[in-house]
Amino acid sequence: MSKLSLKQDSGRYFSRELSWLDFDRRVFEEAEVTSAPLLERLKFLAITASNLDEFFMVRVGGLRLLIDEGVNITDLAGLSPEAQLAAIDIKARTLLSAVYRQLDEIERDLAAHGLVRVRSKEDLEPEEVSYLHDHFVGAIAPVLAPAAVGGGRAFPRLANLGLNLAVRLAPAERSRTPRYAVVPLPAVLDRHVVLPTHPDKAVRHLLLDDVVSFWPEELFPGETVQECVAFRITRNGDITVDEDAGEDLSEDIWRVLQSRKSSPCVRLELDGRASELMQAFLQRELSVQARDMFLTPGPTGLATFMRLTSLPGFDDLRRPSWTPLPPMNADLRDGMFKTMARKDILLVHPYEDFAPVVRFIEEAAEDDKVLAIKITLYRTSRTSPIVAALAKAARHGKSVTALVELKARFDEERNMIDAEALLEAGVQVLYGVKGLKTHSKVCLVIRRDGDGIRRYMHFGTGNYNEGTARIYSDVSYFTCHPDYGQDASAFFNAITGYSTLRQFRQLSMSPVAIRQRLLELIEDEIARSRSGQRSLIMVKVNSLSDRRLIDALYNASQAGVKVMLNVRGICCLRPGVPGLSENISVVSIVDGFLEHARIMYFHHGGKPNVFISSADWMPRNLDRRVELLVPVIDQQAQKRLIDMLRLYCTPGPPKSRVLQPDGTWLSPQGKKAGAQSVQEQLCAEAEGVHARRPSIASFEPVKPKKQKREG
Repeated sequence: MSKLSLKQDSGRYFSRELSWLDFDRRVFEEAEVTSAPLLERLKFLAITASNLDEFFMVRVGGLRLLIDEGVNITDLAGLSPEAQLAAIDIKARTLLSAVYRQLDEIERDLAAHGLVRVRSKEDLEPEEVSYLHDHFVGAIAPVLAPAAVGGGRAFPRLANLGLNLAVRLAPAERSRTPRYAVVPLPAVLDRHVVLPTHPDKAVRHLLLDDVVSFWPEELFPGETVQECVAFRITRNGDITVDEDAGEDLSEDIWRVLQSRKSSPCVRLELDGRASELMQAFLQRELSVQARDMFLTPGPTGLATFMRLTSLPGFDDLRRPSWTPLPPMNADLRDGMFKTMARKDILLVHPYEDFAPVVRFIEEAAEDDKVLAIKITLYRTSRTSPIVAALAKAARHGKSVTALVELKARFDEERNMIDAEALLEAGVQVLYGVKGLKTHSKVCLVIRRDGDGIRRYMHFGTGNYNEGTARIYSDVSYFTCHPDYGQDASAFFNAITGYSTLRQFRQLSMSPVAIRQRLLELIEDEIARSRSGQRSLIMVKVNSLSDRRLIDALYNASQAGVKVMLNVRGICCLRPGVPGLSENISVVSIVDGFLEHARIMYFHHGGKPNVFISSADWMPRNLDRRVELLVPVIDQQAQKRLIDMLRLYCTPGPPKSRVLQPDGTWLSPQGKKAGAQSVQEQLCAEAEGVHARRPSIASFEPVKPKKQKREG
């Protein structure tokens, strides 16, 4: 073990950045499961690559900025930015080597099942060569724009994560100096080219970069091409808005988007077959240090391999798709408002359909009794029915307010398009809160009922995005409880105007109150444990890196409180350390759905406190974002969430891994044959409830009591 590891292991906390890479490793391990369907394994390989892309853009980019600005602040584990980059380099390169080894194994097995990637021109059949050449000449070459570079010529502005070919041409006559060119491969061209096949033959495909490299001379007539290799760059994506720089936030966002197109390169991925001449040339032209160069033993940009997982005709190589079911504990035939007036509704996605969330807003847009709709939007789908319903409501004369968070990283452009569409429809649009990101998920509908004005609310742990709701595990809570209504109105008044934030009755809001509320709840369990009462804390979050909350959990452990955590990704807390955290366990689950819900339970002397939240336990969520912590007071909903937490926080089921004191993640040994993962158990529960519901066996026509007389 290195000195770095020893130093890290002796502390109270794990490094945030290294913990992020550990999560990527857990994702990758799903690609190593030989019993899983092959395309499922390829999917996890592509997700690993996509996660690493984001990691380098955001985390490595951020560390580079700190170093460039001379900031030597240490992380929770006591590592300087330079030390973090050194440790990241080791972990990332080790992971990438494993990824490419696994890709070879998966592709070899896929070929045996009829899905073959052709890697060289020599492996093509004559008719395939003819087809590909025609395709290259007719559909690919006209789109390409080769650019001569070097020798004083400016390097083209390359797209972040875009695929390119670097070409080395023979020296000009009477010269020994090689000449170079770059061929960007536009995103409008499909990376994966599928060859025409006969019904009885395998599906053969190859990469766009390989196709172009077969005939590079046709892009440079009369020249001799000596080398043609693929590469791509990762630019620093950790660029934020300076909200004090101007008055128009939308213009500032556009400037950020443009800045990302030319921000410094933090990673250069280059085909491992590239010559030393090519390596040196690209390093020099792109101002990249040797430590930022990654020579790949296979194709760059493996995230694009996700497309192959949905090719038709290979259902036996895929995990069976899940169709979300109707709500387990609510009958919505009378409509959302009548149902909510009778009881609170809890939905767990994607086991239960996200459609009621969309329906809630669509019914509000159509209902003549609805006076106003207020909503926060962080990430939506490209053709969002929710955005369409809000626009329709405004056109129908309702008061509609949408807080569209323009600062949602990598979704800024999408959100600006939504904001423009809503503005055109007459919606009052606000661009978030100055200095903070609005990450809360809440929709408030004000309706004139028979007994007066009533507020109906939806609170969620996930975005208002019906697409991701099919693959993200999240929770929705519908209520029209008056206390929540007053709190929701106060919340919107505070973030859309200059209203002074009042004390909430039920909700807690960051950056002013969530951390303090959580600390109070933890302290209550500590006090109860010390007085001899039973105490228990169960928490499910995506990330845990807040020092004050970690320290509070350490104190709870030392006071005898049992703390059971499920942390999907980053976890800086070190569990199981005698005298520090021996009563804390941490489980992480990586499975077919992305775990995204934040759920908390505090035993509270047998009168449980149960919450859902949009916030992870990280400083950015608690100090720099507008988030909500929502208590779930309906007893049936409470019980369901507590039962779920017991599943999530208990080591043992397949797909669960347990964090060890030394930072390793172990899969529990001795699993029972046929044991179900947590997600499989939740699917089975939803199917069981659905199967027990009475079905309509026959149809009985309803006739008028009196027949209308003829004549």
